[in-house]
Amino acid sequence: MSSRGIILIIVAIIILIVLLFFLIRYILFKLVDKRISDYQDDLIAKHYNEVENIYRKMRGWRHDYHNHIQTMKAYLELGRYEDMKNYFNDLDKDLTQIDRVLKTGNIMVDAILNSKLSLAISQKINMNAKAIVPKNLQVADIDLCIIIGNLMDNAMEATLKIENPDERFIRVYIREMKKQLYISITNSSGGKVKKTSLGYVSTKIGINHGFGLKRVDSIVAKYDGFINRQNEEGVFATEIILSI
Repeated sequence: MSSRGIILIIVAIIILIVLLFFLIRYILFKLVDKRISDYQDDLIAKHYNEVENIYRKMRGWRHDYHNHIQTMKAYLELGRYEDMKNYFNDLDKDLTQIDRVLKTGNIMVDAILNSKLSLAISQKINMNAKAIVPKNLQVADIDLCIIIGNLMDNAMEATLKIENPDERFIRVYIREMKKQLYISITNSSGGKVKKTSLGYVSTKIGINHGFGLKRVDSIVAKYDGFINRQNEEGVFATEIILSI
């Protein structure tokens, strides 16, 4: 074969390699786009369920409020003032139990955290949450909400695997500690927790499994933070420390 023929073959091979490179790159981009799209669809569905649950509670409170007004009006018309006083006392206790709204000092965190708490309570998960977010964080609000949202989603998913509602619990603790933001979420856990040499992995099935964990890890790394996950029998805990 002449040198010209060899050169043409080499050029053809190079062109073929370049075309294959761009084809593979295109396919990978499409797969990533689909994965992101599916993940966003999952988030939209979750947020819809959370908002719908809040609206359902608001409608219930509105209905109860109307009944309370009618009862108190009846006591007034009948002159049963002592009964009305007792009713007021009972209503005050009831309102104290209803008022579960957390005020963290950060509006976006308030929104995401209260939304998750409301959904967890509706699913009969025992909640204990204390959260204070300091002002002037170097962590962006959206990143902080992604961390909290994903941790809460994972905690609820693990907790709901427990059949007995009395054994379901999630504890949330967020505060400033030694000029750092400390985030701790602990939950009861049903089923086995998967762990590899690289750390814990999601037990979800589907194209988006583990995506939330990776998002949390990437954000913590972005701010040079610290993350620690621990698992004991029936309990899973995540601790995160971020610079303020």
